[in-house]
Amino acid sequence: MRGRRGRRIRAAVKLGFVFFLPAAAIGAVKAVPFLKSAADLPGSVHSGKNGDQAAYANSTLNSLSREQELRDEVILSHGYGVYQEAFDTEVRLLPPLEMTSDDPGAKPYPETWTKGVKIVRTTYGEYSGTGYFNLDGCGQVNNKTTVSNDTLLKESRLEPEVEIADLGEPQVLIYHTHTTESFEPFVRENLDGEFNYRTTDETKNMIMVGNAIQAELEAKGYGVIHVTEIHDYPSYNGSYARSRESIVPILEQYPSISVALDIHRDAVSGEDFASQPYIEVDGKEAAQIMIISGCDDGTLGMPDYMKNFRFACKLQQQLEGDYNGLTRPILFDYRHYNQDLTTGSLLIEVGSHGNTLDQAQYSGQLIGRSLCRLFDDMREDE
Repeated sequence: MRGRRGRRIRAAVKLGFVFFLPAAAIGAVKAVPFLKSAADLPGSVHSGKNGDQAAYANSTLNSLSREQELRDEVILSHGYGVYQEAFDTEVRLLPPLEMTSDDPGAKPYPETWTKGVKIVRTTYGEYSGTGYFNLDGCGQVNNKTTVSNDTLLKESRLEPEVEIADLGEPQVLIYHTHTTESFEPFVRENLDGEFNYRTTDETKNMIMVGNAIQAELEAKGYGVIHVTEIHDYPSYNGSYARSRESIVPILEQYPSISVALDIHRDAVSGEDFASQPYIEVDGKEAAQIMIISGCDDGTLGMPDYMKNFRFACKLQQQLEGDYNGLTRPILFDYRHYNQDLTTGSLLIEVGSHGNTLDQAQYSGQLIGRSLCRLFDDMREDE
């Protein structure tokens, strides 16, 4: 207990220097404008991410010259949109609709909206059936492989090989293969029939969600590298190859990183509707989330996939224990998604295109808070 209290005090002092000194120097704090695969849950549809993986398989990756260029060129986030007072560990984020970008890019977020298909507000609960099983603590797994549920349950009880050690070095890498995925502006009845829910505006796409996760982790003293390079525009095909090119040099430069999170949003919809999966946490609406942990059938080059799965189960139980109903079942399926690069590599779907910007940002904060609690416990157990 004394060790945890000491870490919190040191984190608070650190935050004071990070946020107070620049403010004293300039006199003000300025906010800088920042799978479609729905796990085969009822009401879900698949997009073309497997096709993207085929493009990935045919891509030439990791040339030494390209990696050296990326060390210098990759875009890293600096926590845009964060408002925080000195010595205050509660992270306050500017609402996404109040954030503006100096450079929204070639495909900015719409200023006007037209009507499209109906939005169905819903909350996914517990699932039944042979493809699902419950974890010991809380949360579920959607097993779409030939690995038995009993085997996976035993694996879920093993400790993940994720090391959170030297807080002087980064421990977490956040990136976005489908960076431009975006959300609704606010709660309403219909989607915009003319917007494909992708934008290069970093205050309205997945970078905004990544910033929310990053802010919570850094407020508690955990080091984060957030890659904000756009990997899916102007070309969607080959996104996974491009995101891999971005993150491999970073992982080589910072061996302290053992957790790599690819933050996406889902697309849960049908021909005439789009779902808005949400729950309420402390009086605010949050988008429901889904963790994807890939399985190797012997052809995907992921010999340590079970180690990722163990971490997925730990995080799932932490999230669900902290915020009952926040998670949909872990999707355990034959997917690659660059999850061969660390033993803590996961893809997280934050909401769907029917969710709102505020709901997605709040879910990012909740993910960050649960990660902090999980990391705290893992460090105490060492």
